[in-house]
Amino acid sequence: SHVFSALPYCLDHPICMGLSTPGLAEITSLDSGNIDDVLINLGVCLLSFLCRFSQMLHPIFEEASNVVREEFPDTKQVVFARVDCDQHSDIAQRYRITKYPTLKLFRNGMMMKREYRGQRSVVAIADFIRQQQVNPVKEMHSLEEVNTLDRTKRNIIGYFDKKDSDNYHTYEKVANILRDDCTFLAAFGDVSQSERFSGDNVIYKPVGESIPDMIYLGSLTNFDLTYAWAQDKCVPLVREITFENGEELTEEGIPFLILFHIKEDSESLEKFQHEVARQLISEKGSINFLHADCDKFRHPLLHIQKTPADCPVIAIDSFRHMYVFPDFKDLTVPGKLRQFVLDLHSGKLHREFHHGPDPTDSTPGQEETGGEVASSPPESSFQKLAPSETRYTILRDRDEL
Repeated sequence: SHVFSALPYCLDHPICMGLSTPGLAEITSLDSGNIDDVLINLGVCLLSFLCRFSQMLHPIFEEASNVVREEFPDTKQVVFARVDCDQHSDIAQRYRITKYPTLKLFRNGMMMKREYRGQRSVVAIADFIRQQQVNPVKEMHSLEEVNTLDRTKRNIIGYFDKKDSDNYHTYEKVANILRDDCTFLAAFGDVSQSERFSGDNVIYKPVGESIPDMIYLGSLTNFDLTYAWAQDKCVPLVREITFENGEELTEEGIPFLILFHIKEDSESLEKFQHEVARQLISEKGSINFLHADCDKFRHPLLHIQKTPADCPVIAIDSFRHMYVFPDFKDLTVPGKLRQFVLDLHSGKLHREFHHGPDPTDSTPGQEETGGEVASSPPESSFQKLAPSETRYTILRDRDEL
């Protein structure tokens, strides 16, 4: 277990102690005793995790709350809340909060993966909440609209008898949570009748024209089942890393296995996705499977002495070092990619970079290349996408201070 210590530095440090402005805001203070009961009953909650070094945001947060309250007076619809993490470190640990201030969005008690990273201004925060109130489900007025769907995106379509039903309410709730990952559509009444041969029906249309639709076979009144099915379809096993989502992926705290490929090279991506699913499904949770555009991520490639001309390239970023999979053509060799990942977990990749091949693995002729192998691996490139210390108070392990 890690012992954390707040680094006594933040952008607003000179005036952050005790700064507060009175106002009309109703900022709900949450603690271990009330947090679950409060959050579960709210449609949307924007929750500010603060420490004593990060109070400068609070007056802005209060004013944004006032603006939003005027537009959305229903206190069950939108609430602004705060947690004092100096007083309630157990809550910070529970939600894996390691930097302050952090603004997290909750829906019906469930924390959304993507935190608020926009401008720290009243206008920007209020606008973010307005966007969250837009219904993510697009209503279809003709089944012909299905033929014009953007098949480069993941689409989920619900066919319902009526809008005011438990089935649709569950669907709408799921859509709100996964609104950033899938496009949700719905048809009602006469428009949807031909698709409701055995009652209300939900289908998933994967990316691409050739892959068949997938039908949800569970109960539509069971939120947990419906959400689990939709999340499996909307959040791919191999995700794309971009500069926009790099920070949140880094914050998950587990190493990256990355395919660098030319954007138009879908064949290499499909091979990589297939082999990850075949060889590494049991490692989900211990490593993030990602793909990256070679042109956009030229710097990490340069770091491992590669250029876009060398793509496709597979590498691991452990947040300490980067390691290159020897040859993309070996991707389909049974167990080869899996062994590469297991060698990371066992420390073998790190040992061999520093000391050459493990003695048990040495074969005649290997010694000649030992000097080349026994070099220091390149430092992590993606660690640089982690949160900025000029914007947050960062928590570190004591050993690192």
